[in-house]
Amino acid sequence: MLWAASQVFRKFSTATVYYQNKLRLAIIGQSVFGQEVYSNLRKEGHKVVGVFTVPDKDGKADPLAVAAQKDGTPVFKFPRWRLKGKSIPEVVEAYKSVGAELNVLPFCSQFIPMDVIDNPKHGSIIYHPSILPRHRGASAINWTLIHGDKKAGFSVFWADDGLDTGPILLQRVCDVEPNDTVDSVYNRFLFPEGVKGMVKSVQLIADGKAPRIDQPEDGATYEGIQKKENAKICWDNSAEVIHNWIRGHDKVPGAWTVIKDQIVTLYGSSLLEGAVPSGEPLHIEGASKSGLVTKNGLVLFGKDEKMLIVKNLQFEDGKMIPASNYFSMGDVTVLELTEEEKAIESHIRDIWKGILSNVAAIEDSTDFFKSGAASMDVVRLVEEIKQKCAGLELQNEDVYMATTFQDFIQMVVRKFRGEDKEEIVVDYATLNVNNMTVKMPYQCFINGQFVDSDSGKTYETINPTDGSVLCKVSYCSVADVDKAVAAAKEAFENGEWGKMNARDRGRILYRLADLMEEHQEELATIEALDSGAVYTLALKTHVGMSVQTFRYFAGWCDKIQGSTIPINQARPNRNLTFTKKEPLGVCAIVIPWNYPLMMLAWKSAACLAAGNTLVLKPAQVTPLTALKFAELASKAGVPKGVINILPGSGGLVGQRLSEHPDIRKLGFTGSTPIGKQIMKSCAVSNLKKVSLELGGKSPLIIFNDCDLDKAVRMGMGAVYFNKGENCIAAGRLFVEESIHDEFVRRVVEEIKKMKIGDPLDRSTDHGPQNHKAHLEKLLEYCESGIKEGATLVYGAKHVPRPGFFMEPTVFTNVEDHMYIAQEESFGPVMVISKFKDGDIDGVLARANSTEYGLASGVFTRDISKAMYVSEKLEAGTVFINTYNKTDVAAPFGGFKQSGFGKDLGEEALHEYLRTKAVTVEY
Repeated sequence: MLWAASQVFRKFSTATVYYQNKLRLAIIGQSVFGQEVYSNLRKEGHKVVGVFTVPDKDGKADPLAVAAQKDGTPVFKFPRWRLKGKSIPEVVEAYKSVGAELNVLPFCSQFIPMDVIDNPKHGSIIYHPSILPRHRGASAINWTLIHGDKKAGFSVFWADDGLDTGPILLQRVCDVEPNDTVDSVYNRFLFPEGVKGMVKSVQLIADGKAPRIDQPEDGATYEGIQKKENAKICWDNSAEVIHNWIRGHDKVPGAWTVIKDQIVTLYGSSLLEGAVPSGEPLHIEGASKSGLVTKNGLVLFGKDEKMLIVKNLQFEDGKMIPASNYFSMGDVTVLELTEEEKAIESHIRDIWKGILSNVAAIEDSTDFFKSGAASMDVVRLVEEIKQKCAGLELQNEDVYMATTFQDFIQMVVRKFRGEDKEEIVVDYATLNVNNMTVKMPYQCFINGQFVDSDSGKTYETINPTDGSVLCKVSYCSVADVDKAVAAAKEAFENGEWGKMNARDRGRILYRLADLMEEHQEELATIEALDSGAVYTLALKTHVGMSVQTFRYFAGWCDKIQGSTIPINQARPNRNLTFTKKEPLGVCAIVIPWNYPLMMLAWKSAACLAAGNTLVLKPAQVTPLTALKFAELASKAGVPKGVINILPGSGGLVGQRLSEHPDIRKLGFTGSTPIGKQIMKSCAVSNLKKVSLELGGKSPLIIFNDCDLDKAVRMGMGAVYFNKGENCIAAGRLFVEESIHDEFVRRVVEEIKKMKIGDPLDRSTDHGPQNHKAHLEKLLEYCESGIKEGATLVYGAKHVPRPGFFMEPTVFTNVEDHMYIAQEESFGPVMVISKFKDGDIDGVLARANSTEYGLASGVFTRDISKAMYVSEKLEAGTVFINTYNKTDVAAPFGGFKQSGFGKDLGEEALHEYLRTKAVTVEY
């Protein structure tokens, strides 16, 4: 006990000493970054004795000056520190008067003399946005991208009389993504982590722990500020080098080329994979191949024939346009504003007035930049609009694209209406079938684009109705999984989806549901072609329930709540404890082939509603509706990277998903053996959360006091619904002895009326099995029943016609030890066993004598008996006097080796959320 008290005292004492180690600081610099460093240093308890920044411009103070003046910190605004190479005495004297112990230069455009740099006790530290000694000098972020560096970062170093050559105090590094921009690297890493790095550096100095590591000269580079005349694009390079050149010069000074004898500056470059999109040719001076003006931008070609695409073009008069509008300049319709949009206009007019304080009134013709705004004002404008106009997500480049107030408002309103969404380029396999032209994407969908697999491999997806090839589909590899996970992680951590408020997320999911409904006939046709589902069933269930699922979970988006919890108070203080429900991050979803679209919806709707991003692997044999869904999701406004679809093999793609360290949850529907393997991989890799909906052998008990007509009709549906390819299909029927023979007679009579045939024929009752291997497995299953002595009453044959058709099958006299009594067929096979009249507990014991527990059912007019049986049945779902009646609001999932976790209903959300407890003392 004495030892424990000593430890507590030591911890307390150490903490006390730590908080006493604070410095008197002079902040020398400018910008929002400087403001954030200043504010965070003050929060940490350091004393800022003076802020030295630039003079006001056009009557507007620098953000650092504004924050310091608000706090009452002394502010000095010197236009310069030196004159003719010598320090200005009165400036230096004013600086020395504050008595700083350390100079902190977060971002400074002025030249600070050495007698100021060396004056404080601890000298001066400077932030530099590169991994020194690489990219010394100005524009370091730009040069990082121009050179195609795979790593970016920042250095905090001790100032000396060289140019960015002083000893290193602290460095931090991040990856550079292929399509990163100066803005994305800065906003994602250099700004937020740079602020933390500066604060950390100051505290290390205060604690006497700050290192001084001499910079090596090996690998050192120096690049100055790039000038416009030197920024011309050289087309004798690969697409990647050209892309790096353009993005590295974006926004200043801007990489340019000559088009139709006019200098045109290119902005918003990204690499483009896949097939060459259709577009109108545009001659580029010096390029070996004409560009293509497409609906998504200007496609350009490198010397290696690979592609990049640029979004925006700026002409010599300063006008900037979307590159896709090159051949239609001037064809812009002025929008009429709704009352809600007029309110937004009023808010934005006030924001412009606040920034352009030197302008008497904001007119439609007021030009943002000609009125004196600078690049920092662009950041302020964008951030204020985000803050005051909820749901509007602008980028800095949007301001450059619409510089007058009227153009800016028109652009904002188009964004508000969702009219600005970039259309994805889709290559289709098309079929004229079912009185329509069906357009089926066939490439993998990664980071908002349909692209070929990394290996270029494809495989054939087969129409089970006649065995013909529908199309060739991209066969994804481990490299594709890694790309998709990286895209999903970026979208979650830094993208629009992670920042979006819940109601806006719900609005997008509602829009997606509406688009699915608009395309329901096409989706149902694709489902019939790819999986063999009867069209009418596909329309009502496969597609219809998918639409309902997305609508249901869209409504949940803004209703996910934590709770407040009363706890014992830490007297004399008080405490508040509350919980927050948070998304998990990147989730993987692996779905089966029996309900390709519906299983996608059951899992992904809850996943997305909770705020996660996802990588989904459809079944290898039924990928097409998942890829069509990706197209519709993009059109609905789901941001890039949020949804990724990877067709391919379970052994390759599914295994990598279960092992990937950046995936935090995996949802799987499929067989129990594969589910066990996935669970093991998820545990060994990074202990990711798992939900499993696995095999079933669902018992259906039919008592002699039932409505027999209904029991026959529902019993057949319980077995033959969706050709028996149904997770909750009644795998075994127990029929009370006194009605057994009559039940069997009526079932066979009804089977003979069923029409087996083309699933697109509206009169068809029973379509083909999903794929050839499954048909063969079902026939073997029936053979085992016959060999073990069960009575084959009907079926067990391949229907003699093209395709994978099987006759609905009935077995009776099935004993408990038989293979067909214990294992799931997953096909149109009715397995019937009789039980003695009145033996309720006996039949319950037989029904529960299985390792599966997905669903079950009972038919009886005796409600007491029904409720007793429902309590005793060991299954996640019990149907009473009905079957297959699932609903989007009711949780669905199994017991025992049928898995764990729930799809549908409120419970499904919890599978994709984590609970955080927060305790506050006040």
